[in-house]
Amino acid sequence: MSPTPAENDTPYAGLDPEVVLDALDAVGLRGDGRLIQLNSYENRVFQVFLEDGRVVVAKFYRPGRWSDAQILEEHAFASELAAHEIPLAAPWPLTPDPQSLRAVQVASRGPTLAAFDTVGGPYRFAVTTRMAGRAPEVEDPSVLEWIGRFIGRMHAIGATGRFETRLALNPITYGTEPRDWLLSKDLVPPDALTAWRAMAEAALDQVRAAFDSVTSLKLLRLHGDCHLGNILWTDAGPHFVDLDDAVTGPAVQDLWMLLSGNRAERTRQLGAVLDGYEQFMDFDRRELALIEPLRTLRMIHHSAWIARRWRDPAFPIAFPWFESPSYWMEQATRLRDQLEAMAEAPLVA
Repeated sequence: MSPTPAENDTPYAGLDPEVVLDALDAVGLRGDGRLIQLNSYENRVFQVFLEDGRVVVAKFYRPGRWSDAQILEEHAFASELAAHEIPLAAPWPLTPDPQSLRAVQVASRGPTLAAFDTVGGPYRFAVTTRMAGRAPEVEDPSVLEWIGRFIGRMHAIGATGRFETRLALNPITYGTEPRDWLLSKDLVPPDALTAWRAMAEAALDQVRAAFDSVTSLKLLRLHGDCHLGNILWTDAGPHFVDLDDAVTGPAVQDLWMLLSGNRAERTRQLGAVLDGYEQFMDFDRRELALIEPLRTLRMIHHSAWIARRWRDPAFPIAFPWFESPSYWMEQATRLRDQLEAMAEAPLVA
């Protein structure tokens, strides 16, 4: 694998626990010395215990992934949702604390985004309240209906404004561009190149046709990565931890990843989700024809996502099979399966 020079750097090499605590101290959040690194491939996320008894989550953003404007737009959307009592962890205001010895190392990048200057930095970070929860019990239709209401409320707010800088999810940004990038960097092993390239091209042709068939497609502000692993459940219902993958796209993007199993099971699940969703937001049934095209885009985009971050030491550990021809042959087979799936009639709800 031959990444570009900017991708050779290990982005978090200088982000040790002391730096995390110093960064928070610089904005007046003094830790008591305890912190736990939370699971996250894209960013570095820490649960930090403060001297005053509060527990916060500090997220240090991957350099180069989002611009300051894109991060702040995500934060503004989260704050807008929170103001409408939609449960999620909205970012806190951050300003340098003149009482801190580390204040000279921190700079404000916006109301809720700061950058801490140190070896390997500057590291941009945000802070939220810790929100705990468990996986939702999606075997229960009432749980899926509740999740549907939750997402419907979020979409009702998302439809009232628009993103100016966040990505738009479409066949180009999540399909053609990552496919072309992978091919331009010679990242697909020669043994698998012909098969993967042919299946990707055929699959993207069908994806484009599917999107073109849904005329006047309504686009809105979305969570963007709304799978069950990103939804936490408490006795008060579901909530999101963050909106790191927030995009502009069709509403069905935030619904299809909730579905699993055979066609009959997915149809029942979809019915329960939409029973809740449509209490707050209308849903265009034509978008159901985009479920398999969106799954196809996610597959291609995911391969490029891993490749772009391969020099991050966490990625070879997490995805040790990624460089092997067998991975890419498996992806070619999965794309071929997607051709068949996209040719089937959409789910009906």
